[in-house]
Amino acid sequence: MEILVCAKRVPDTSENEIQLNPAGSDIERDELVYSINEADNYAVEEALEIVARVGGSVTVVTVGSEEDEEILRREMAMGANHGVLICDDAFTGSDGRGIATILKAFVQKSSFDLILTGVQAEAAAGEVGGMLAAMLEYPFASLVNSIEVLEGRRLKISREIEGGNREISEIDLPCVLSIQTGINEPRYVGMRGIRAVASVPVPTYSASDLGLEANGVGAAAAKVKRVDYFVPTRGKGAEILAGSREENIEKLLELVAAKGGLQ
Repeated sequence: MEILVCAKRVPDTSENEIQLNPAGSDIERDELVYSINEADNYAVEEALEIVARVGGSVTVVTVGSEEDEEILRREMAMGANHGVLICDDAFTGSDGRGIATILKAFVQKSSFDLILTGVQAEAAAGEVGGMLAAMLEYPFASLVNSIEVLEGRRLKISREIEGGNREISEIDLPCVLSIQTGINEPRYVGMRGIRAVASVPVPTYSASDLGLEANGVGAAAAKVKRVDYFVPTRGKGAEILAGSREENIEKLLELVAAKGGLQ
């Protein structure tokens, strides 16, 4: 099975103190430590586990700058067979629809049975996977937390739905799935593995390579534009209840009643 995983390089929130820039138009990106988007890492691991069971290869693709090549090499060290960088100044400012348009052009130059994305990336919109599927006219499922390969080019998948329940479905290949975090345990990547792929060529595609018009992607074509960032007003601190379980239950009921929560 030929699997494509769409990945993104994002600020590592565990390594950075995120602050807004003076204009309030973006976060301060100077000196930030970047890494692969966590949800995308689960998607790569799931692709590797599927290929280990049924055979095939895993390709990881990212739309970004030359610096984003580092996450491709990390995922190749993790076990992915190929990394592909899609990079062009014309892509700057693309919204979710623009990124999906770019990925569609790449997919149509190749042949993939399954396309995986993380459940969400930096903007947390979770939109690119669904848009890509719609553009390709492929079946799509989101929040997928298990995948079983069936005969006849079909998958049996489960999705996380409201109330902690799971929805079981069968879906035809080729398809696009967005992978929920927690579906697996991504494997550790050591420096030895990263050094082993340091000299492996990473193909780079530009807008012209993909047959894309510059005015069809990027900021000029974006239908969604970021207007503002702001830090929410800090609310009152939490009240900590001290005492036995029974005492705390009694205090909690009193507090809820005092705020009109009990009739």
